[in-house]
Amino acid sequence: MNTLSVIIPAYNEEDRIVQTLEKSLAYLNTREHNSEILVVSDGSTDNTASVVNGFDAGRKVSLRFLEYHPNKGKGYAVRYGMLRGAYDIVMFMDADYSVEMAEVEKGLKLIRDGADIAIASRAIEGSIVSHHQNFIRELSAKLYTLIQSLYLGIHYRDTQCGFKLFKKDAAGRLFSRQLLDSVIFDPEILWLAKKEGLTVKEFPVTWTHMEDSRIQYDNLKKSLFVFEELFRIRKLHRHG
Repeated sequence: MNTLSVIIPAYNEEDRIVQTLEKSLAYLNTREHNSEILVVSDGSTDNTASVVNGFDAGRKVSLRFLEYHPNKGKGYAVRYGMLRGAYDIVMFMDADYSVEMAEVEKGLKLIRDGADIAIASRAIEGSIVSHHQNFIRELSAKLYTLIQSLYLGIHYRDTQCGFKLFKKDAAGRLFSRQLLDSVIFDPEILWLAKKEGLTVKEFPVTWTHMEDSRIQYDNLKKSLFVFEELFRIRKLHRHG
C-alpha cells in the first residue's frame, strides 16, 4: 500500500508552483510505486493552468490539473482534490513547498504501521524550522493552538502544517463531511477524525517559512476571522 495521490491547492501560483512541481515530480519518479499529483486551481486568474499543463510529469507520475471558478477558499480546494484522489493514500501539501516531498516517507511509514492519518508537525521533537515566521505570527499561532485544544479537545501542537496523509477510505469519510471552506478546515477534519475513532499520528518535518503567502493575517479583522471559523466547527456539526 504505497501508491500515492498528492493534492496541491493553488490560487494564482504560476510562480511558486514551478519549483514545487519540479522537485515533487523529481522525487516521486524515484519511488518504487506509481503516484499522481492533482493541482487544484481555486479560481486562479493568472497562468497557473498553462504552467501546470506544460509540465512533463515523467514515467511514474501522472499530473492532473483541476479547476473551478470563482475562488472558494483553501479548504474547498483541498476537499475538492482529496475526494478525487485515485490511490491508496491521499495527501495534501502546500503549493509553496515549505515541506519537501521526501518528508512523505515518514508519514507513509506511520500509515503502514497502522495509522489512519499521519500529520506533519513543526512543533514536536525532531522537527526543524529553518526559517521562522515573524514573532507576532508565531505568538498568535500558539494562542490559537491553545484555544483550539480547549474548544475541540484535539491535542496536537501543530494542526496547520499543510502536509497531511490519509488512507483513502479515511479521506473519503472525513472530507465528504467537511463543511468549512476556509483555512481552518484542518482542525475540523482532525476533530471529525477524533469523533470517528480514527488513529492520527504526528511526524516531525523540516519546514521553511516562505514569503509572499497567499493567506495573510495582517490585520485584526482577518485574525478574528480565524477564531470565528474555529468556533463554527462544533455548531456546524451539531446535528450529526
